[in-house]
Amino acid sequence: MCGIVGIIGRGPAAPLLLDALKRLEYRGYDSAGIATVDADGTLTRARAAGKLRNLEGVLNGAMPGGSTGIGHTRWATHGAPTEANAHPHLASPVAVVHNGIIENFRALRTALAAKGVSFSSETDTETIAHLLAANLQTEADLKAALVETVAALEGAYSLAFAFEGQPGTLAAARRGSPLAIGNGPDGIMIGSDAIALAPFCDDIIYLEDGDIAILSAGKADIFDSTGAAVSRPAMPVPMEVSVAEKGNFRHFMAKEIHEQPEVLTHTISHYVDVAAGTLRPDRIDLDFSKISRISITACGTAYIAGLVARHWFEAFGGIAVDLDMASEYRYRSQLMPKDELALVISQSGETADTLASLRKAKAAGQRVAAVVNVRSSTMAREADLVLPTLAGIEIGVASTKAFVCQLATLACVAIKAGMDRGTLSESAAAALVGDLIEVPRLVSEAIRLEADLTRTARLIAPASTALYIGRGPSYGIALEGALKLKELSYIHAEGYAAGELKHGPIALVDDTVPVVVVAPHDAFFAKTVSNMEEVAARGGRIIVMTDAAGAAEMGEGSAETIVMPTAPAMAAPMVSAIPMQLLAYHAAVLNGTDVDQPRNLAKSVTVE
Repeated sequence: MCGIVGIIGRGPAAPLLLDALKRLEYRGYDSAGIATVDADGTLTRARAAGKLRNLEGVLNGAMPGGSTGIGHTRWATHGAPTEANAHPHLASPVAVVHNGIIENFRALRTALAAKGVSFSSETDTETIAHLLAANLQTEADLKAALVETVAALEGAYSLAFAFEGQPGTLAAARRGSPLAIGNGPDGIMIGSDAIALAPFCDDIIYLEDGDIAILSAGKADIFDSTGAAVSRPAMPVPMEVSVAEKGNFRHFMAKEIHEQPEVLTHTISHYVDVAAGTLRPDRIDLDFSKISRISITACGTAYIAGLVARHWFEAFGGIAVDLDMASEYRYRSQLMPKDELALVISQSGETADTLASLRKAKAAGQRVAAVVNVRSSTMAREADLVLPTLAGIEIGVASTKAFVCQLATLACVAIKAGMDRGTLSESAAAALVGDLIEVPRLVSEAIRLEADLTRTARLIAPASTALYIGRGPSYGIALEGALKLKELSYIHAEGYAAGELKHGPIALVDDTVPVVVVAPHDAFFAKTVSNMEEVAARGGRIIVMTDAAGAAEMGEGSAETIVMPTAPAMAAPMVSAIPMQLLAYHAAVLNGTDVDQPRNLAKSVTVE
């Protein structure tokens, strides 16, 4: 995953930039580069495909001069991992490095090209450099140009800028992707990760969503998206800082919820050529035309990801799917034909029951694909094919970003199944890929509902039991919402298929029981609302998660309505997962439980 560093130093910038980039190598990357500005304002850039040692080879021991500079490790999204596509990107006098995806870059690029701008890369990032360069020619000052530039960008991003002719000046901006400013004896720095800044800085300021910063020697002026000055607290940095830091969040779980737009961007771009709007079939080495059916096996939240994905495999791929909890699968006496794909899902890649299921499938001669977040794990080593999720380290025991990245990965695999089996036309596959590319932006919008969900959590926190209902893919999200509430707040909660409510669970409904209804305006909406009415007739305390169209159709009447971003059908489960996470998180905070380490639970379950 991409890493950003920047420095206005008291000595040469280049060695510090390279040192900081080395500390970000754990994030994963496929090219790297730096740009420095020397005392007379000359901007020098060096880039290389591959690892940092290749960049060091390009420099060949001759570090560029100057105490101001920016650096980047890139995980390729728009364009192949080549030197031409590596960051920093230039448009005189601007140099920029960028994490994230600019979703409207094609429109911006077209408009700039019409004005005579030529491009030297395939990236969305280069568009940002040209846009800021153009705005610097028409705006009164750097701040105004930055405000105008970021206002034109759609998507999730963190940005750092250096400027030809301006030694001692850097700029930064973030929306949906983390970025921090550090201060210390070596100078003032920018970093996408505290680990890059820790050795050099005494304190760190974490920029908030929408912030813009202009840095000079020893000073950072920070503004909101309108250009109004804001103050952000500085936090001390222990020198022994670990890879995982809470930043300015109260809990790791809160930080990880807010990281989801970024990690979804990385996961999706691993499987999708975002610039071309097409799937990368080489990343999914499976020929579904030769697969008779799929057997999905997992535990906990990973099992729920499989439950949602079953709808996609059946709808897009026209392929039959079995779904088992791994603790049951490993002991079943099922038929295991060799042309069936065994698909195991695990965040850690070490889950004992799932690993045993993998080995059972391999012993039966089946091909095994593993969706895992740790590529060095046992499952990754033993599977025939690894389908990585790029969620990064997740410290919170209750999974958040790992879950949505599992969904994103499985969605890509389901599209590949439809393409291989001829059940998806080329245009239908392209439309689904386009929907996937929208997911990080939609998730970022859902996170902005946090204040509403904090208030809604007050309806749930005092309860002794709660019900969650949904239909189709939303049934899985209802299960996940109930699981999160149980894990974090210790409130008894159950998720049900909405149509099953009247077959027993409705006996629990009274005016003390919150009932969370997951009801995006989809093909299942009308029937889900009918089930909601059954709850209302019995005095249940209804909390509805829907979108604008659903809210308009329902009108007034529910105890609480959370209006989610309007999302395409395939994207809806990933978007709907966010309110489930935030609701459970804030209910747990209100109840005073240990959010990051709930009682009796472990992050990686390595026992049966």
